[in-house]
Amino acid sequence: MAEVRFVAIGDSFTEGVGDELPDGSVRGWADIAAQGWADASDDSIQYANLAIRGKLAWPIVEQQLEPALALKPTHLSFNAGGNDMLRPNADIEHIADSFARVLRRCDEEGVQLIVLSGANPSGRLPMGRMVQRRGDELSAAVMRRIEDRPDVLRALNWPDTELSRAPYWSEDRLHMNAHGHHRVAARVLDALGYMPPQEWWEPLRTPPMGPSGYAYYRQFVGPWIKRRLTGTSSGDGRTAKFGTWSQRDPR
Repeated sequence: MAEVRFVAIGDSFTEGVGDELPDGSVRGWADIAAQGWADASDDSIQYANLAIRGKLAWPIVEQQLEPALALKPTHLSFNAGGNDMLRPNADIEHIADSFARVLRRCDEEGVQLIVLSGANPSGRLPMGRMVQRRGDELSAAVMRRIEDRPDVLRALNWPDTELSRAPYWSEDRLHMNAHGHHRVAARVLDALGYMPPQEWWEPLRTPPMGPSGYAYYRQFVGPWIKRRLTGTSSGDGRTAKFGTWSQRDPR
């Protein structure tokens, strides 16, 4: 079997925020899928993850795409737009154009592209209706750019109503918890032609509920507003967690 070299680029969704490990690091669907890929294929794969939380779509492309391609991957996954949708005057078509750029560069380098849409958090967010509308528009705009490309692998999470339910989300209601990340990883493996473990599709237990009312706004919404007002990002000063190849062996 030819060596698989899988690199992931994106924002907090791909970095793995919400799926925190006991040591304080984050795991996330890409880490889970990489190990699942090795297990399902019964062969070692090389894996890198350049995603950094808080990034907008075009900065992801400008800062992560070429370093990712410089690693000479066989497969590259891309998701973006979640942070853009929360900004005033988000330009949906411009965001979707970033997917076209990634596809063009993958074509030029002979890399298999895996396109993901993010999970839908709108049902429990303060600006839920706006997020739902913009997410629907972005999903449609991205699909228009790859509709004539059946060779592009798709792991589409936005339409997954089960994934929108509370048991898949962390306390901030914006990032998936471990259950959510496992469900996304299952969809990626399915797109690759492998059968993921059945337990990845549904949580084995319901996680505890997070804060509500004023406590929720104080703990999560307030800091987000402060970052917008000060022009800072949750990703400032962070570097890629796996900026070079790390090997995942079958278990």
